Amino acid sequence: MRLIYPRNIAYGMSRMAATTSPYFGGRLTRSHNKASKTCSTTSSSGDSVKGPSTLTSKKRIRKRQHVSIQYEIDDNVKDETVKKQYDKVIPRVAKGEKNKKGFTVVMSSSSHSSGDDWEPCQWHEMLDNIREMRKHNDAPVDSMGAEKICDEEAPPKIFRYQVLLSLLLSSQTKDQVTSAAMTKLKAHGCTVDNILKTPQNKIEQLIYPVGFFKRKAEYIKKTTRILKDKYDSDIPPTLKELIKLPGIGPKMAHIIMDVAWKQVTGIGVDTHVHRISNRLKWVKKTTTNPEDTRVALESWLPRDLWSEVNVLLVGFGQQTCLPVGPKCSECINRQICPYGQSQNRVSKK
Repeated sequence: MRLIYPRNIAYGMSRMAATTSPYFGGRLTRSHNKASKTCSTTSSSGDSVKGPSTLTSKKRIRKRQHVSIQYEIDDNVKDETVKKQYDKVIPRVAKGEKNKKGFTVVMSSSSHSSGDDWEPCQWHEMLDNIREMRKHNDAPVDSMGAEKICDEEAPPKIFRYQVLLSLLLSSQTKDQVTSAAMTKLKAHGCTVDNILKTPQNKIEQLIYPVGFFKRKAEYIKKTTRILKDKYDSDIPPTLKELIKLPGIGPKMAHIIMDVAWKQVTGIGVDTHVHRISNRLKWVKKTTTNPEDTRVALESWLPRDLWSEVNVLLVGFGQQTCLPVGPKCSECINRQICPYGQSQNRVSKK
């Protein structure tokens, strides 16, 4: 007698190498027929049960289907900005030839990267608007930034040393307070040799009331000794060496390299740049600290803007995009800024 069982039953029976069945009254054995792609189960009485095979001698490997997606830009779209966005949103995509409808872009699933070429929407327009709002250069950072409060007429080594100290003092301190502290240090004599001769408690008095002035005075003494002994009273010429100095973090080091050595090694991200980048959605995912924000910005922002964006966003954060109570109503980015749009919806309610 030959019985045809449904697939699920045949599958379950085929899994049994030696099982006693109440229907056949004997032991079942399993054999696989490669040619017919069926699984045959035979009882001790000679009866067999066949069904579709779900077992093979080797694991089946399913090949992923090649998927192609076409994006077309209509010739009726005259705005070049919109056309450029297609190229920027779709990473590593080869353009097709121009047809009657416009430019056809073909993207295969195999060539699509995992977001390496991501960039925020309308960031060009946002940046131009911030430049417009910052065109008067009247924020505190414009007159009291690191390069503004150092003696540019001093010998190069002394100027670079002052840049390093000004950035060291600026951590968690307003520009106005940092500027006042540097003014007192310069009046005292802000050189490597003179600072080494100055007692630490005197340095504390000179830099007060900067944030953590006691700890920073200790950092100044230790760093100055390293510069004297290891760098001939100059500052390290590389980012890696700068970060090793007491009190110097990545943000400070990048700005020091830019201002003191005229080398752009990265974006200086402080609390202002960190906050604004997240509000504008200039980061693919929300970041929780400035260093993550720096990495996210550098992944898409053109390198020739790295130096400019720090001063632009710091001043913008000092005047308009404040930490508490941002002046969204005065910001010309309010219609395209994700944070500004959310504030508009809240105000309407």
